[in-house]
Amino acid sequence: MRRPSFSAVAALVFATSLSLGCRSAGPYGHASLYAPLEGEARATAGVTEYDPVMVQRFPEQWRAKPVSLFAVVTNRGTGPGGAPYLALSLRVLEPRNKCAGGEEESCRVTVSDREHGKLHALVRLSADDDIGEKSVNTGSLVRIVGKIGEEPDPADGTPIVSATFVRHWPRGSYVTSRAAAHMLR
Repeated sequence: MRRPSFSAVAALVFATSLSLGCRSAGPYGHASLYAPLEGEARATAGVTEYDPVMVQRFPEQWRAKPVSLFAVVTNRGTGPGGAPYLALSLRVLEPRNKCAGGEEESCRVTVSDREHGKLHALVRLSADDDIGEKSVNTGSLVRIVGKIGEEPDPADGTPIVSATFVRHWPRGSYVTSRAAAHMLR
């Protein structure tokens, strides 16, 4: 008996998943659980979740390793060489996203309502995230992976992270735990 080729099996699995309604969570993670984008898992492998208290206590140790964080943009300015320079309000990613109904499309990435620290980030953005209606700006949620720089922000003394990876949710495409009180878990 002849065995089906790998490509034939892969095509069958793909067609079956489409017929069963499987789909991507899209760029804004419309799923009940956090759904990383392609390349995000690689960017976050081996990084440490940013901890503002520990960064303050052991700055040298924390500068030596890459960090990951979720934050709401409180201001967007221009940094060295014209790069976007973001003032950030640190948030905690909730374990499950809030959903308004039974469909995955109603789910939104959910972060804590309360700020647990402040910092700045120097970022490189894609064209879609840099300019336009859905660009990174005040009220956007970002996930940043990068390294903490030597010098703090001159205006407020908070750390500056040089980003190597940025994921962005425009205002209205994510929720905070408090704003999601009317949504299901």
